[in-house]
Amino acid sequence: MGFKCGIVGLPNVGKSTLFNALTQTASAQAANYPFCTIEPNVGEVAVPDPRLEKLASVAKSKEIIPTRLTFVDIAGLVKGASKGEGLGNQFLATIREVDAVAYVLRCFVDDDITHVENRIDPLSDAEIVETELMLADLDSLEKRVVANEKKAKGGDKEAKLQVEMMNIALTYLRDGKPARLATAEKKISDDDMKAWEGLNLLTSKPVLYVCNVEEASAATGNDYSKRVEEKAKAEGSQSVVISARIEEEVAQLPAEDRTEYLETLGLTEPGLSRLIRVGYALLDLITYFTVGPKETRAWTITRGTRAPAAAGVIHTDFEKGFIRAETIAYDDYIALNGEQGAKDAGKMRLEGKEYVVQDGDVMHFRFAN
Repeated sequence: MGFKCGIVGLPNVGKSTLFNALTQTASAQAANYPFCTIEPNVGEVAVPDPRLEKLASVAKSKEIIPTRLTFVDIAGLVKGASKGEGLGNQFLATIREVDAVAYVLRCFVDDDITHVENRIDPLSDAEIVETELMLADLDSLEKRVVANEKKAKGGDKEAKLQVEMMNIALTYLRDGKPARLATAEKKISDDDMKAWEGLNLLTSKPVLYVCNVEEASAATGNDYSKRVEEKAKAEGSQSVVISARIEEEVAQLPAEDRTEYLETLGLTEPGLSRLIRVGYALLDLITYFTVGPKETRAWTITRGTRAPAAAGVIHTDFEKGFIRAETIAYDDYIALNGEQGAKDAGKMRLEGKEYVVQDGDVMHFRFAN
């Protein structure tokens, strides 16, 4: 079950530098000119979770396997991308494949790095990116809605629902607003959510604003990042302050030297850890664990997932043959020193098909072959 977060922004805002640090690779070329990223770069990164170490310690596991997020570095967008300017259409198509979008915004001044618009204004940068995504959505919907209207008039119930969803989205887009506001403002019912998601709109995806600041502002942010934070709060979105330059340096240090280096900068953890956690929360994801002497492993699911579907993340046979799940809450597992202690204390539960898995559950699935 993969979850992808796209990294987008104007050229020269630090996207590729950030991506390099995220994946601790140099596969995304970071250079001082537009469109240096000419193919989307994909990298996986572990989700930091201190619970893994504690569970593994109790179970004396030989291996720890964290859950992961996939980041996709997408080439810089410019005005006119929705009309094919720059490398626009190719990358707009790539954005459709991700689950959430991180807008990397330049919140630093550096005369050695040119800005495609010749000024530093992160709110304007965000507006350019958002406008191009909205224009692409508008163009896509206006092309599709006519054909669906014809089917709806012919009695096609699915087409009728599609037209209803499209018209809601078109109302927002024509008003210069992203489609995600329709869900934020409860315009889409739970029953219609699948049809809404089926529209596959660029601007219906959750957004995280990443404020790329200079090294000196990594711990506190600056005036630019504070303006972005205010925008995010007003929209019900989230923002993260990060120095891509620092993160790149941290990624190249031996693990034992990273904490000391960060402390000299007034930081308690890498900004990437915050970015990954916020991205995880933005997608409304939670983690459950499987624990044993061989390995302690984290598994990613969407909040609200029932036990059989959670089992299916491990293997489809687990979901098909699901019988029940032996379940222990994380706190009980730690406090009672593992599975046997939890059993003895009556804290292991047998949960059925309707059980909604909770964050931190330690689970063992019983299934029929």
